[in-house]
Amino acid sequence: MSLAQRIRFCESRDGVRIAYSVVGRGPPLVMLSGGHSHLELDPAGPVLGHWIAELARGHSLVRLDTRGFGLSDRHVDDHSIDAVILDLHAVVEALGLERFALLALLGGTPFAVTYATRHPQRVSHLVLHAAYLRGWLNRGVSPTEREAIDALVRTVETGWEMDDPFVRQTITSSFIPAGSAAQQVWLNEAMRLSTSGFDVSRRLRVRLECDVTALAPRIGCAALVLSALHDTNPPFAEGRLAASLIPGARLIGLESRNHILLPDEPAWPRWCEEVSAFLRAHPASPVLAALSARELELLKLMAEGLDNAQIAARLAISEKTVRNHITRVFAKMGVETRAQAIVQAHDAGLRMGPRSH
Repeated sequence: MSLAQRIRFCESRDGVRIAYSVVGRGPPLVMLSGGHSHLELDPAGPVLGHWIAELARGHSLVRLDTRGFGLSDRHVDDHSIDAVILDLHAVVEALGLERFALLALLGGTPFAVTYATRHPQRVSHLVLHAAYLRGWLNRGVSPTEREAIDALVRTVETGWEMDDPFVRQTITSSFIPAGSAAQQVWLNEAMRLSTSGFDVSRRLRVRLECDVTALAPRIGCAALVLSALHDTNPPFAEGRLAASLIPGARLIGLESRNHILLPDEPAWPRWCEEVSAFLRAHPASPVLAALSARELELLKLMAEGLDNAQIAARLAISEKTVRNHITRVFAKMGVETRAQAIVQAHDAGLRMGPRSH
């Protein structure tokens, strides 16, 4: 299914040009890929088209090609998590989005988790598909496995753009092992057109070496983790770990081998039902949307029972600064006491991190 879209461009903070588009109508939902994306190719394709069509039904679906992919600038040296979330933030600013749901897929979890912790006032819901917090190289691999992974990265860099798809087929086979021949052929070619060996190998290296486990407990919004039970890229255990560390997160196990769920498998309608119900059950709160990142952080600490001196020590700021922040929080929330602010925060769905002991 082809969706009408208008592709626009903005500039990331380091000058990289980023392509983005919006389709559908409704509350904003931002779709963040950790690797493959192509704004023009994906909507009409047999592998990702049904994702885009479904998510644009009832939402203003924001898609972006992060640096090195799709219609955005290619041959970019910096593919770090910091750089990719700058791309996301540039799009969010260009569209004037104050608060939105964020969906991570195709390896996007570490980038989405980092963004959600740095910009908690922006993210109302976090949906993590095929979630992982630790890259493959941080999962206790053996020296032999490490050598094989390093060899894969080198092969991707040098062989990605070959007409023969045998290098790209390695990735395709991990994404859609149960896909049809036609779906695998399409994905092989879409990946070739979407990026270069230079860019994809650098992004792959970032994902392999990442570890954002320390950030997960700081997620303050409603979170849903969905993982295929028989996926190997990453394994289901990594999704379970993510759900266990994100406060209040719910984990959904899907009966599938595919990393990218395909339209004719039972796991796909289940995924759609779970995500739709999650987004409906946790409406974005205008009360929390008005607060800055620092004000949200301070509100969480108040809800944990910390007094002004303890908050000042935790945030490494003065007690006078804490009092000024609290005054602004009370004014924005329309309350007069800490107790009223805490009740409103709970009612608005603010997720509290683990208490310090």
